[in-house]
Amino acid sequence: MTRLDLNDLRAFLAVARERSFTRAAARIGVSQSALSQTLRGLEAELGVRLLTRTTRSVAPTEAGERLLRFAGPRLQEIDEEVAAIGGLRERPAGTIRITAHDHAVKSVLWPVLARLLPDYPDIKVELAVEYGLTDIVAGRFDAGVRIGEMVGHDMVAVRIGPDLCSAVVGAPAYFARRPKPETPQELIAHSCINLRLPTLGGLYAWEFERDGREVRVRVDGQLTFNASAPMRDAALAGLGLAYLPLDEVQPDLDAGRLHRVLADWCPSYPGYHLYYPSRRQPTAAFALLVEALRRRA
Repeated sequence: MTRLDLNDLRAFLAVARERSFTRAAARIGVSQSALSQTLRGLEAELGVRLLTRTTRSVAPTEAGERLLRFAGPRLQEIDEEVAAIGGLRERPAGTIRITAHDHAVKSVLWPVLARLLPDYPDIKVELAVEYGLTDIVAGRFDAGVRIGEMVGHDMVAVRIGPDLCSAVVGAPAYFARRPKPETPQELIAHSCINLRLPTLGGLYAWEFERDGREVRVRVDGQLTFNASAPMRDAALAGLGLAYLPLDEVQPDLDAGRLHRVLADWCPSYPGYHLYYPSRRQPTAAFALLVEALRRRA
């Protein structure tokens, strides 16, 4: 009877999911040569080829797909249960992996972590800054942070922040050259700083609402970013209008470095929520963080 090493199975799952030895090796922290040797040994042990390798790609064979479907969820359950058992120790410990975008990290997560972590040195937190709606189960994250209306119904959602509001802003130097827009449609004639969202497969359409009327405007300009911080920098440099969280630019508005327009078209919307699968058994460390975030809200 074949007895397989669970770490060998984890190595296979990493390669099968990433479709790359390079990315899989980086993810699990081993060399490519060691990973390749592990996979060859696993295939020899099973007597069947699990991966089809070419010079440009790696893909599971039929047997590999079957093993991926069977072993993936079960290893996930084993890892979660082992982590939960470890969490029963008197002092919370372990690694918590969270996916969130940069504004959520800065405005919600970081203030809590800065207070919590010094008191719990055995807790480690890994933050992956992403704008897409990441599949936290497939990505092996413990939780994700997104605005409330973007959280899936099959997830436990915990509110961790107040309602948010966005603002269209530009530098005085920009408005010295261009008149201030009075309606969202007038943005088409302006140079705007775009945000590319992987979830939407393209550029974010700026969303507005007033008196129950919703308007979406696809703006244009010289610059496109995939994060909010460089958008603010570009707006401060007078290179165009930016659509950003109000709290992120409020200090600049107060100091006169930026001016706000279309304020009456920018209502508040649901704030950040922490979401995680309902079937997941939380560790003591994760439960501690959730409670700290909940209290902040």
